[in-house]
Amino acid sequence: MPPKKKKKGQKLSKAQRLKKQQEEEEAAQLQAEREEQERLENERKQEEIQRLEEKASESQEQELNELCYLLEEKNSAIIKWRIQAAEKAEWERFMRCDGVPNPRDQRAINTFISLWRDDSGSSIAEGLQLCNTAVQLVEELEELLKEATDPKEVLKYQEALIEVQELLHSKHLFIAEKILKGASENIDPDTRNMQTMSKHEKLTLCLWANLFKNPNFKGLDFEEAGMGFRIPMHLAGSDIAVRMLHTHYDHLSMLARIRHPSQEQIAEEETLPPQESEAKQSSPSLQSRNSSPQQGSEGSRSQIFTQMEALNGHMSSQDFSDAPTTDPTVPEVATAGSGAQIVDLMQYTTLGGVFYYDLFHLPPQPIRGKGYTILQIVDGLKEFPYPTGRPNSEACPPLGVSITLPDWVVNMEPPLVARWDAGDEQWRSDGITDVSYEEAEARISFSMETLQTVALMQNTYANLPFRGWELRPLGQNSALFTIKGALLDFSITIQNNQCMLEMEQHRGLSHLTGKWMSGPALQKAMLKAGINIFANEHTHKYVSICKKESLTEQAAYEQMALFASACAFSWSKWNAKCGEEHLVLQACEHRDPTPVPEDSWSTYLVGAQRSRRLEITENSAAFSPDHAPDSQFHSTFIHMLQDNMSPDGIAMATNSHYLFVDAVHSLLRATRPLFFS
Repeated sequence: MPPKKKKKGQKLSKAQRLKKQQEEEEAAQLQAEREEQERLENERKQEEIQRLEEKASESQEQELNELCYLLEEKNSAIIKWRIQAAEKAEWERFMRCDGVPNPRDQRAINTFISLWRDDSGSSIAEGLQLCNTAVQLVEELEELLKEATDPKEVLKYQEALIEVQELLHSKHLFIAEKILKGASENIDPDTRNMQTMSKHEKLTLCLWANLFKNPNFKGLDFEEAGMGFRIPMHLAGSDIAVRMLHTHYDHLSMLARIRHPSQEQIAEEETLPPQESEAKQSSPSLQSRNSSPQQGSEGSRSQIFTQMEALNGHMSSQDFSDAPTTDPTVPEVATAGSGAQIVDLMQYTTLGGVFYYDLFHLPPQPIRGKGYTILQIVDGLKEFPYPTGRPNSEACPPLGVSITLPDWVVNMEPPLVARWDAGDEQWRSDGITDVSYEEAEARISFSMETLQTVALMQNTYANLPFRGWELRPLGQNSALFTIKGALLDFSITIQNNQCMLEMEQHRGLSHLTGKWMSGPALQKAMLKAGINIFANEHTHKYVSICKKESLTEQAAYEQMALFASACAFSWSKWNAKCGEEHLVLQACEHRDPTPVPEDSWSTYLVGAQRSRRLEITENSAAFSPDHAPDSQFHSTFIHMLQDNMSPDGIAMATNSHYLFVDAVHSLLRATRPLFFS
């Protein structure tokens, strides 16, 4: 028979009660033993940490002095090299004699402007060459404006920029006028209109003159130039001309920033954390981006002292970039992405230059007879008013525009079309309709009420934040910096002070990939090609970040650069879990050009006062700050690395050339992988 079920509420027997009591006592005893073991283990850990801290404190002064010596040695050499390079560049510029005035010499600029303004007899080829000269001058003025801090200097460069740009614009129109006045002498036999294209180093000019007035004419594509237009039927019978000018540069965005500086300031104030919005000066570094080559040993010393402050825990609130003061009375500028009309130039960057579309009255054409020519004199090109009033209150249909992105840029997302508001001197996203994008051909088509100046805009931070990164040596004074971007992956090889971009074959990058150039030149070329991985003072507003103490982050980049000839460094997922005051990354000694074996990596916790090797790996279940068994604490990251390095590896790292150290540090500081990944 089955045993009887115990009735609900039935009392336990004495034996059962004793057994249950015994089990509870045993469980309590086991729990107490576990708690005691945990207490003893925690005490042991605390004693071990205290011992390691005391030992690190004893060697702190020596380690800081050794790091200080390395930084000063490299920095002094860099400053000396910069001074010599600047003097050499100044001399070479003087000897160049290419007609470009010295951008620092206001008198020379005024003379250039005056002579060019009065010049009306140059040929079209000569005029275009002078335009190239002016473009070069504008680019040099823009660089000086970015570096200028003295308000008087800023104003001087701004005024010169605007004056040269206005004259350049008028000369472009003057060249188009010359060509259009002779349109009847260059008739296309097929269309019986004039259509001409002229490609130059920094611009492409396309002109169409409606001589035949074919009522069936709908538009024209200049395929080689990548530009086209569409007009309604009633315009096909008008005396009109179309100018399409593609400048491979963008001077208008700089003009917008000059005219509307408060918009950037407001956005900066609204998005910076309080401690960063108070900062006015850039963090010093091994190679300060804001210091002139002429600064001497005093500047070097101040940079080292700032580094020591970071390592001693006296953390500064300053960020890597200047945070401008703001005017709270100026309304916030909205981003184009949110449906606003004014394009936010902190979020968007022009891609492939600027495209000028203009609709003009066709200038009077010469009438030739036997031995004579009659030409009506007109002063300049006259804009054709469109849209215009039509009978029966008919609305004027829009005009069509098509643009194929140049083959020297990379577009990661469908571009935003913006038009230039000449009155307010800003880019706007309204007034653009019927937008269609053919990704395979990189061709965009859209409609506008009238022909205007337009640009294709790309999200400046489309390739941020990074999904991962790695910096590994390829030999003495050589390294490979690999970044897994949000959309594109690529690598930069560093050899001494030269850099070379490598990435999977992408449309139109043959002019950029596989070419050696300086770090600043590579950065400029990548930005022009639409590849942005570089941080600026606005990046944090538009990109998710892994916020860190600025000087701790900077100190890590400096020390990584010092040891980049012999140590590999890599992204760690635990960097997002360790708090603002610490950094976590993987590192190991690696002295050959092959990839780093997965089991070679160690995980390091880097702080302002202490660095340690962690017990966890990338495969651990959770983050833990526990140090690896038998490891030490150190006051600097490089001394922490040396604990697991060979004598040859240490010698290779400490003997790195200062130009290589500078190039690596500049790249790390420009991309900030510990902050934007």
